[in-house]
Amino acid sequence: MRYCIHHSTHYTYSQPVFLQHHVLRLRPRSDGTQTLHRFEVQVEPEPQLQSTVVDLEGNTVVGLWFPNTSTSYLTIKTCAEVETHRTNPFNYFTLGWANQLPIDYPVSLAASLQPYLGHPQLSLSGGVVDFAQGLLHEVDNRLGDFLTALTQRIYNDCTYMTRHEGAPFPPGLTWQTKQGSCRDFVVLFIAACQAVGVAARFVSGYQEGDPNQSAHDLHAWAEVYIPGGGWRGFDPTHGLAVSDRHIAVATAPHPAQAAPVTGTLREGSPAQATLTGQIHISALSESAEAPSA
Repeated sequence: MRYCIHHSTHYTYSQPVFLQHHVLRLRPRSDGTQTLHRFEVQVEPEPQLQSTVVDLEGNTVVGLWFPNTSTSYLTIKTCAEVETHRTNPFNYFTLGWANQLPIDYPVSLAASLQPYLGHPQLSLSGGVVDFAQGLLHEVDNRLGDFLTALTQRIYNDCTYMTRHEGAPFPPGLTWQTKQGSCRDFVVLFIAACQAVGVAARFVSGYQEGDPNQSAHDLHAWAEVYIPGGGWRGFDPTHGLAVSDRHIAVATAPHPAQAAPVTGTLREGSPAQATLTGQIHISALSESAEAPSA
């Protein structure tokens, strides 16, 4: 699939502020699952310096440094053209030693996966461990069946709620109340994976959704490291394995590290920020070109 994505973010401040360093995680990935053909970003007020860098997780991010002048707003507009390739999310064979849980990872692999395996403050909270262990027992410790069952259980048992701002709820609370936003379901999914020793990470990005809808929201899902299959996406909000209808932007062990925009104001500023935004996603034919931003 080929998509054109227009994303506009606008911050309005209650009084003039001085912007300091900001980081934009709005540039879609370009890897074996998707190709970024075009990306443009416009920022107002104009930054003094704009630099594209690669962060610790391998995400391509844009760093912004602003002049020492006050402003009452910050507007960020991006346009991206992306081609997705993964039509079959199950086109791999899991290595034999990883089919059954718990996985006995080789030492070198376990060391590399440690950031995605060890978050006890998440995986041990509430009833998540009991939930994960019970599900594991139902599928006779089979990795593939566990991931499918976990995705479906969250999708079937939990009610989606729109929540545009705020950190994800603790996974135990999400499972207890059986409701949340996409980021809440992803944190629950990751916690359940880590509770049984499966490496997982947070993904922010876009999802095609209903082609007839005029506007979209940012989306979140999880990626699980499957020996033999690499990082594979699972979307508990929609109850499916991720294929070519998702466009990944940033990945990280923690949701805050994949936030689309982070930054600071000069110390001591009492201003309050109001956030508004719009996202439009359109499917393109293979020969079509994206409209100008």
